Amino acid sequence: MRIPMRVDYGVRALVELAQNGRAAPMPTAQIARRQGIPEAYLDQVLTTLHKAGLIRSRRGPQGGHVLAADPASIDLALVMGALEGRSPLLDCLVEPACCQMSDTCAQREVWSFFEEAVWDLLGNTTIDSMARRQMELTARQARP
Repeated sequence: MRIPMRVDYGVRALVELAQNGRAAPMPTAQIARRQGIPEAYLDQVLTTLHKAGLIRSRRGPQGGHVLAADPASIDLALVMGALEGRSPLLDCLVEPACCQMSDTCAQREVWSFFEEAVWDLLGNTTIDSMARRQMELTARQARP
């Protein structure tokens, strides 16, 4: 299973915004530079996050982006859904009739449990917890 680059960049941008606070908008260029993300691509990701209601954006010289909600209320399942949708690992997980073996397929059962576990983990991981963990890791790295 691969995490799409769009989701990786989106989560990194949201964590950056959470660490920045909600007072002052953060320009796309600053987020891109701090996170090592191509600015043009990040702009597309931020537009999608804005349309999904996860960030507020303002154009212009004093413009930038802020989180639209408390980072503790934004979980990774919400981010993944906004940026990529929720596609099943196998078609038969949503439409069992598409495969004659669905009712007796052990593999289908395993992938169903796997998918459920992944979405549960994403749903229980917030941008706030990611931002706090990022600060811990950064502080640990800075120690001699």
